[in-house]
Amino acid sequence: MVAVLQTPPDEDVSRWAVPGRGIPTRAIPARVIPLHPGNLQRVPVRRRPSPRVTRSHGAAVYWRRRLVAAALGLGVLLTAAHAGAALGGNTTTAPERSPHVERVIVQPGDTLWSIAERLAPNSDPRPVVDELASELGTSSVQPGQVIRWSA
Repeated sequence: MVAVLQTPPDEDVSRWAVPGRGIPTRAIPARVIPLHPGNLQRVPVRRRPSPRVTRSHGAAVYWRRRLVAAALGLGVLLTAAHAGAALGGNTTTAPERSPHVERVIVQPGDTLWSIAERLAPNSDPRPVVDELASELGTSSVQPGQVIRWSA
């Protein structure tokens, strides 16, 4: 005959036994079923682990996480691009456009006023005349002279 003793895995059964008899000295738990007091055996109990509770997140949490990940990725990309530009690579910004320079060859009978009207037909010619005169250093022009004007 056999007695079945189930104990929690962290408890030691040897501290319950009386020397020579093998019977526990304190109150017997409900899980101990003595069949014969002389032969006690410990039978390991295989307990199933309790199922883990999983949470399902809503669609809002899913999209919010995606948005945060995309923003972080974009930030890393821009930081790397600016670091590359600082180290001598290409910049992420568009280069400045050089101004459009027009060349005008002065014809016989031209004045700064007539040239300014050709260069800027839809605007007031006075600022253009002033700019051309300041670049040339004079208000008189000679036929065949080349005038450069940046638009």
